Amino acid sequence: MPGPMRRLNNLPKEKTDFKSLKKLAMFCKKYLPWIIVATLLAVGGAICTIIGPEKVGDLTNQLTAGIVKPNGVDMSAFVDICVGLITIYVAGAVVNYSSQFIMATVTQSVSKKLRTQINTKISKVPLNYFDSATKGDLLSRVTNDVDIISQTLASSVANLVSAMTLFVGVVFKMFSTNWLLALVTIFTSLFGFLFTGLILRTSQKYFNRKQVDLGEMDGQIEEVYTNHNIVSAFGGKNYEMKKFKSINNKLYDDNRKSQFLAGMMNPIMAFVGDLSYVMIFIVGVAVVVHGSSAVTLGTISSFILYARLFSQPLSTFAQSMTSLQQASAASRRVFEFLETQEMEGEQQKTKQLDHVRGDVEFKNVNFGYTKDKTIIHNFSAKLSAGQKVAIVGPTGAGKTTIVNLLMRFYEFNGEITIDGVSTKDMKRDYVQSLFDMILQDTWLFDGTIRENLVFNQPDVSTEKLDEVCAAVGLKHFVDSLPNGYDTVISDSLNLSEGQKQQLTIARAMIKDSPLLILDEATSSVDTRTELIIQQAMDNLTLDRTSFVIAHRLSTIKNADVILVMKDGDIIEQGNHSELLSKNGFYAELYNSQFAST
Repeated sequence: MPGPMRRLNNLPKEKTDFKSLKKLAMFCKKYLPWIIVATLLAVGGAICTIIGPEKVGDLTNQLTAGIVKPNGVDMSAFVDICVGLITIYVAGAVVNYSSQFIMATVTQSVSKKLRTQINTKISKVPLNYFDSATKGDLLSRVTNDVDIISQTLASSVANLVSAMTLFVGVVFKMFSTNWLLALVTIFTSLFGFLFTGLILRTSQKYFNRKQVDLGEMDGQIEEVYTNHNIVSAFGGKNYEMKKFKSINNKLYDDNRKSQFLAGMMNPIMAFVGDLSYVMIFIVGVAVVVHGSSAVTLGTISSFILYARLFSQPLSTFAQSMTSLQQASAASRRVFEFLETQEMEGEQQKTKQLDHVRGDVEFKNVNFGYTKDKTIIHNFSAKLSAGQKVAIVGPTGAGKTTIVNLLMRFYEFNGEITIDGVSTKDMKRDYVQSLFDMILQDTWLFDGTIRENLVFNQPDVSTEKLDEVCAAVGLKHFVDSLPNGYDTVISDSLNLSEGQKQQLTIARAMIKDSPLLILDEATSSVDTRTELIIQQAMDNLTLDRTSFVIAHRLSTIKNADVILVMKDGDIIEQGNHSELLSKNGFYAELYNSQFAST
């Protein structure tokens, strides 16, 4: 597995990754005042919950006393207690709702900020990151992992503080009411702590594996669905299905184990709570039988509620620990991407060209996609403005790599200048704005034909679109559509590969940049359409420096300069006639196209 993916998919330790949670906490620092408010409200709700059982005990004692006394129940005291109890529970509901509302708002703000930073980060990481990281895994970080973080913030932070408050308050109330029943309740609850600790130790590794499996599955699905026609053409459906099933089985197994272990916590805590009720009755009755007045029916009823409240924070702790485990795994993946090394900052680079002539020079350029393997060796070439430069050579010679370096998609050793100014002294966005680029692989997005043609180019008139589409042989097709340029590109439109390529060529012609790159731009069109596009290309390349990568050497015979590359080096240079007369490597390549089989 390539370097970045190997690094990103390494499983962390089985324990909760507190470093990742600390990073998440620092990320939420801006929202700390609101989190504190939500936490204080949660504490207030917990206090209301703690006071309730004591009032229920008083109410029970009033009823018991009323049954025993001949005058009956003291209705005035009874009503006062009921009003107080209702007030406490209503106040608790209001502050708990307010706490949850604030945390939900904070959570969505954090999620929005995370997704925004990830989206911004994507434009800042070098392209070699995407050479080895699958798109599906990155999408999983943006969607699944951020959603898990969001859910944890919404359900765990305030709840944990509330549970801690409830836990401490209930323990204090129990001991202040009756220390013996308090000890009974606490000791029976120790079983829950014991089992919860064992489960947490075991389940973390499965939560980590689940997130990695999910990213792997997203990557596999994205690749297969994007290239579905290739998979079908090569009969790879069964192979890909087996691969999917293998990943899916791993995800199922890790998810089943993590959820099974997490699901054990609530039943265990429920059992502990029920056991507490039984023990309270047994001990309470035993104390009463022995004639102690320290325990009344109201005391026992209060302790039943206290026992339930005592197990409630334990359940909350267990659930929160499960959520924090998932959040730590998700945070690790998200922050690993956010901390990926970015491209060099360019704030200090302000050079721009007043008027672009198009002189381009490569000076001792060296480059490799990995540090241990150089594929461009000491590449040097000087090209004049307005020249049509063809770059030819066998597969893997470095033709496309040279173009990528020219547009500063990658950093390199050496220097490339445009009109004498190094591209390293100009911002990447500015360098790339100087080029029109037409690739062999077409790229069209969901939208109308007009939106695809004028992509990022404001105020393009319909007359200009007509002119360009006519130049590339696309005008008749557009006119035949029911909505013309406003027709939405979709599967139902059924564009051919040639028509898609014509659209991308028209898009480049509309941009009309001073430099042009053509990478097998006519490889997907038929011979007749190629002639039409070739004429448009001749007009397009007029008076501008253009770089043409071609495998069909017959298409670049009119190039001013042909650079012949092999193994990252220029081995021959000249025009078509000069290179044929040398009877060297170019002549061998050219003649091989016409050799009889």
